[in-house]
Amino acid sequence: MKKQITEIRFHGRGGQGAKTAADLLAQTALEAGKHIQSFPEYGPERAGAPMRSYVRISDEVIDLHCGVSNPDIVAVIDPTLLSINPPVTEGVGKEGILLVNTNEKPEDIRKKLNFKDGTVYTVDATKIAYEETGLPLPNTAMLGAIIKATGIITIDHLKDQLTKKLGKKLSPEKMAGNIKAITKAYDTAVKG
Repeated sequence: MKKQITEIRFHGRGGQGAKTAADLLAQTALEAGKHIQSFPEYGPERAGAPMRSYVRISDEVIDLHCGVSNPDIVAVIDPTLLSINPPVTEGVGKEGILLVNTNEKPEDIRKKLNFKDGTVYTVDATKIAYEETGLPLPNTAMLGAIIKATGIITIDHLKDQLTKKLGKKLSPEKMAGNIKAITKAYDTAVKG
């Protein structure tokens, strides 16, 4: 029997919270009884440098000890990374999901990237984050859109985990803003 592992790759820039988002997603899945792995991949370690972060989620023990080369889901936190080489769609299969933080339509992203297979979702996570938290940090909003696109965990599990992980670090207002950002991104992510 083949193991069912969901592999997710985040593309972001240092300081945008891609690592934090990956860790939060993984910890939420762990709390929901799943097996997980979460790890970043950095180039030059500086704010603004392109980076990737990875998550594996499974109902069974994960015995892989390698990078993620064929992700089921790619979440692009910084849309300026759509033009990088290798492309953000590298390794994504026919059943894959591409989720991009942008105000563009999924059809426009599909055409821009020549992404013929798979499903494209878009969500303006930066705008949502700014409206709800006052900061242009789209990572938590992107998690709401990932949950909508995949159903891999519930939105309530994510909200609970966010409160556990960041509740002591963030003011009640910032915490409430992040919860609203997750919900708003979940509600407004567009599939194309």
